[in-house]
Amino acid sequence: MAAHTDVGEDAAARRDRAVRAAVEQGLVGGADAAEPLTCLLDTAGIRASAAALTSAFAGVLAPGTPVLHAFAVKAAPLVPVLRLLADAGLGCEVASPGELALARAAGVPAGRTVLDSPAKTAAELREALALGIAVNADNPQELERLDALLAAAPTTAPIGLRINPQTGAGAIDALSTATATSKFGVALRDPGARAWLVRAYLDRPWLTRLHIHSGSQGVPLALIAQGVRELHALAEEINAAAGRRQVDTLDIGGGLPVNFASDEETPTFAQYVTALREAVPALFDGSYGLVTEFGRALLAKHGLVLARVEYTKTSGSRPIALTHAGVQLATRTAYAPAAWPVRILAYDAKGAAKTGDVVAQDVAGPACFAGDLLAVGRELPRLAPGDLIGVPDTGAYFFTAHYGYNSLPRPAVHGFTVGPGGEVRFRLARPAQSLSAIVAEAGGALGDALL
Repeated sequence: MAAHTDVGEDAAARRDRAVRAAVEQGLVGGADAAEPLTCLLDTAGIRASAAALTSAFAGVLAPGTPVLHAFAVKAAPLVPVLRLLADAGLGCEVASPGELALARAAGVPAGRTVLDSPAKTAAELREALALGIAVNADNPQELERLDALLAAAPTTAPIGLRINPQTGAGAIDALSTATATSKFGVALRDPGARAWLVRAYLDRPWLTRLHIHSGSQGVPLALIAQGVRELHALAEEINAAAGRRQVDTLDIGGGLPVNFASDEETPTFAQYVTALREAVPALFDGSYGLVTEFGRALLAKHGLVLARVEYTKTSGSRPIALTHAGVQLATRTAYAPAAWPVRILAYDAKGAAKTGDVVAQDVAGPACFAGDLLAVGRELPRLAPGDLIGVPDTGAYFFTAHYGYNSLPRPAVHGFTVGPGGEVRFRLARPAQSLSAIVAEAGGALGDALL
């Protein structure tokens, strides 16, 4: 693995140091020539999260148990991020041809890649099977498609089936994958489903895995663990019916919630493992290999949006700061603010933490719709033009999954490290999108096509 020399200070101190350095080095700022928006990733923090995940499981698994921690690419679809995580020992979980292409571009081996998706095409399945990528089928019709593909071209790729344990919803309905009517997997509690699942495995000796993903933001650990317990029980039932260890690997998904209210990282991977050990202790006895698919929990706390305050105004006696960060980055916050509140950090034009009396103010983005707000009535030191706002905890699903509203360009993403003397070094992980690229993506070369 590549060495890194980050100074041993906490994540918040590294973050503030990086903000000052970003201004000093011209990555963002108030001058006319400076970028009004940039995004930062703390590579030391990402490595620490990867280590926390791997060590939490390694500390309790029976010796020799095969385990793959596959990063959910959708959480941060950037090739340098995937390379960093691969260097830290993680593989990739992909859910589209694009995500698979990113994982391959990052050099992640097929044997450390898992393909999930509720709508895989025959071409996607054929490619995955040919490459030896693990596949989790979603439904009976996909199994029938796999029957035909395997008859035409046998594979060594591990194949499993996703189940929906129907254990219930968390606090955010749109992210709850284990409800009674979830679109994912085979509904375990539907009439006849369990018997059908056992028969499906007995009829297909090549089905050797079971998959679940019952966690996500807003889902408590106990509910996640309950789903994994259902998965383990089904595997035991299938193997008993088969009279052999047909199911040899359990893919327990990911979905560990993230604390967006403070810098504290909670729940931890260690707490997650403790919850699993309490709910299904046999999971760790070496009977099954394990696969995990974490995304948000690995990256969220290590990302920061930095945006210049362009103007301030007052409307209805409420101060409003107009910034360059909004719905194009924090899409879920703009459309579902109660479910996805973000913190706002105030910095002056030099990147120093802003102090002074606080005042309730709105922090707005640049898009042309009224709901493009990062915060409403937030108590902050009064912001002024040229100041910067920081939006922490945005390393997953925020600036890495751009929303093209108003054709706002994708901002640059820089990874940073802090050296032993406190110096901050930035590495470009994604360049800012040019206006010519926006035009090209919008059919610029086909201007006369509809005339």
